[in-house]
Amino acid sequence: MNWQTVTPQPDELGESPFWHPDEQMLYWVDIPGKQIRRLNIFIGTVQSWAMPSEPGCIAPARATGPRADSTGLVIALRDGIYRAREWGGALQCLAPATHDTATTRFNDGKADPAGRFWAGSMYEPRTAPLAELYSLDARSGKVPTLARMAGDATIANGLGWSPDNRQVYWADTGTHTIRVWDWNMQTNAMSGGRVFRQWPGKPDGWKPGDAGYGGRPDGCAVDIQGNYWVAMFEGARVLQLSPAGDVLADIAVPARCPTMPCFGGDDLKTLYLTTARHGRPHGELAQYPDSGCVFSMRVDVPGLPVNYFRD
Repeated sequence: MNWQTVTPQPDELGESPFWHPDEQMLYWVDIPGKQIRRLNIFIGTVQSWAMPSEPGCIAPARATGPRADSTGLVIALRDGIYRAREWGGALQCLAPATHDTATTRFNDGKADPAGRFWAGSMYEPRTAPLAELYSLDARSGKVPTLARMAGDATIANGLGWSPDNRQVYWADTGTHTIRVWDWNMQTNAMSGGRVFRQWPGKPDGWKPGDAGYGGRPDGCAVDIQGNYWVAMFEGARVLQLSPAGDVLADIAVPARCPTMPCFGGDDLKTLYLTTARHGRPHGELAQYPDSGCVFSMRVDVPGLPVNYFRD
């Protein structure tokens, strides 16, 4: 399995990639760079759209009813969830954040199979489990409001759903833990929370390049067989986990800090991967000069298609 570098310039912290099947383009964000990006993979051009604050995550959107021709994006910025009807268009605030924006921002998130938008938060001091997971429902003319779904985390990541829409995954990067819940898609109820997979913490005194540490779970993607693909931040690898949590594949990455995979291409058999270089030591960047770029590789099992936010 060989990775290809698909972006000419690195991001500081790439995140939240998704393949847009209607546009045949790859979208992602650079969080500290305050940019949303999209790539035309056929000609290699990248467009950037500046945001007023850090975009933690994005998802494609589709309107219903009289605005059925409206597409665009839903965007989680530091201070709330926003809707843009077109690329570069006006930002409409759907719901303000309920957290203290001085210490907390939105991080990983996606739309669910029913069309709600989910976004987790990140407590930036990382000293207490104050991050939470929220769901936003704007379907059928509903007034969009944030519903708290889970909490007691420090860095929300690894959000995904099983192919049968009966389970939801959510990771807390800070505790090296992925949890899973039973989920009722119609009522949006989570129950029976349990540990899906947990890894040892970072050893005291560990430095990038040292042995003895495999990284911590960041963003994820799920394939049609229910396997959970997770980027292991500081581990320079992506793991493919079975629905039981067993390691099926351990794939080395040409960046110390992979952040999130997604499946794309017409057959959803191209695995795209965002990475980070923000705040990384010089020696690491010399070893991994393409840190911050987006990579791709072909895989045997296709992934699930992206879910659309619906309003």
